[in-house]
Amino acid sequence: MSLLSELKRRNVFRVAIAYAVIAWILAQVADLAFDNFGAPEWVGKTVLFILVLGFPLAIFFAWAFEMTPEGVKKEKDVDRSQSITNQTGRQLEFLIVGVLIVAIGWLLVDKFVLQEESSDSVAQISGDVVTDKSVAVLPFVAMSSGPDDEYFADGLTEEILNSLARLPELLVTARTSAFAFKGLDTSVPEIADKLGVAHVVEGSVRRSGEQLRITAQLIRASDGFHLWSETYDRSSADSFGVQGEIAEKVAAALDVVLDQEQLAKMRTSGLRNPEAFIAYQKAVEAAALAHESTTQGQIDGLAVANQFFERVIELEPDFSAAHFHHADYFIHFATRSAEIANDAEAAARAIELANQDFTNAARTAETEGDRLNAALEQTLISGSWWRMPELLSAAARTSDCFIPSWWGLVPSVLDPSDNALTIWERTQTCDPLNFYAWVNLSRTHFARGDFQSALDAALRGMETVPHRQIVDELFMAYLALGRIEEARAASLRYIDEEDRLLLHRMTLASAKGDAVEARELRDQILQQFGTDLFGVWQHAVLGEYAQANQVAAEWDAQPLGSLELLDQIGACVCGAPFDLEVTPNFARLIGEANLPWPPPSPINWPLKDW
Repeated sequence: MSLLSELKRRNVFRVAIAYAVIAWILAQVADLAFDNFGAPEWVGKTVLFILVLGFPLAIFFAWAFEMTPEGVKKEKDVDRSQSITNQTGRQLEFLIVGVLIVAIGWLLVDKFVLQEESSDSVAQISGDVVTDKSVAVLPFVAMSSGPDDEYFADGLTEEILNSLARLPELLVTARTSAFAFKGLDTSVPEIADKLGVAHVVEGSVRRSGEQLRITAQLIRASDGFHLWSETYDRSSADSFGVQGEIAEKVAAALDVVLDQEQLAKMRTSGLRNPEAFIAYQKAVEAAALAHESTTQGQIDGLAVANQFFERVIELEPDFSAAHFHHADYFIHFATRSAEIANDAEAAARAIELANQDFTNAARTAETEGDRLNAALEQTLISGSWWRMPELLSAAARTSDCFIPSWWGLVPSVLDPSDNALTIWERTQTCDPLNFYAWVNLSRTHFARGDFQSALDAALRGMETVPHRQIVDELFMAYLALGRIEEARAASLRYIDEEDRLLLHRMTLASAKGDAVEARELRDQILQQFGTDLFGVWQHAVLGEYAQANQVAAEWDAQPLGSLELLDQIGACVCGAPFDLEVTPNFARLIGEANLPWPPPSPINWPLKDW
């Protein structure tokens, strides 16, 4: 008898099919159950490994053993004339058909029910409902290697993103989060899950001389289905109409109805000069690199970025974003002028130039959100804080996605109203990979006395975009809830730098009221790392009243010292880390804006007795 015939007689093929189908169903059920119960990833992998390992074992047993009326026997011990393999085979066939019906039913439910529900806004990502009218525009891939081709592709991406962001019915992920996936081999479902969107736009750009080939496609993340795709062959001079056309096609595919006013805004907004188009992308890149550097490196890097921003402004004087970002150099210069120049006149001039930039940014803004963002920033650095409550209220009412910068410290630290919470929740939704949004969302909950929500925001932030500043918020949230050991564990888990570990240990000792250990750690930090790590809040939690006031007074005397003091209040989570009397400039701003003082103290620091 041939091997094939013997395999058939012993039902090896039937057992293999039955096992494969049953194992697949078990794997699907286990995956769903583990997701619902929050089981660790290794549990699912272990189950899958066991199921795969069982396949050759099932084949072996089908070959070596046989079912008989007396039970399972070795095949060699069974009289062929008494074998019931034909009967067993028919039973296996019935089993296979039944299991296949179940498998097909599962596939149909998954395809037409579960995925449809996901597409219809019932999927949960990071605890938030995902709306069907949501999209992320990923950086278009430069398929040619000219010196500026990648900047051109980035610019085209950003213009499409900005055009779509002008539609209030559509949730569009901000640039910071969308561009975080540039150059990464990440699947569309994973990207959508990270960004909390239902759709993704991706594409490519190829330049050859003056000719362009641009491809774009809109993908539904739940099943990878291409809702729309198109290829454009254009000349470089005619390329700027493509971005608006792509945005219109994407909006139409997502059933967003455009009126004539919206169409006109989409077709005329953004940059139209090719040189300005590329220069702006170079400026944004230089500014991002600068913010990752040290103090002097930041100043030097932002100066380089400003050279590109100034070229953009020269070519496109009504491009609001270039004015807005151009001001950042002057703010950094003014806040660090005592360290890098010690020139009061230069610092005052820098603040004046930043004010001019924000005036121009507000004047040329194409959306209400961008106008308010510029106006709030100008209000902060000009010392006109009395305007903030009105502007904050307006900022909370708009649906535009904009990212608060320096001024965001005020609502998250001193004015934790419903408006503040609305602003930071919206920012976290439209720009989920912007760590600054998670930090300030957590701080706002702190200031409102909602420590559990502060902890939840920090935990979700670490899951979404791990960052050292979010770790600090997580650490403080555990302390506020009295969960000392969990604070210690979070510090050890996420922090590698020795200086920050020592600082957290000192803070833990302060929270427990252990003055001896806290001050021994303080001395160790000062000896190993100098005074750079020590500001107002560190002195405050140690109970060093005079030192905290001294440092606060020194900062208050500096240009824009109020920004540093705001940050110290937020980091301290200790109410007022200094006396308002020693900071007359800061006191004036607080009084004119009618902001509450002192702020609440979420953590009871035993060593701080004022």
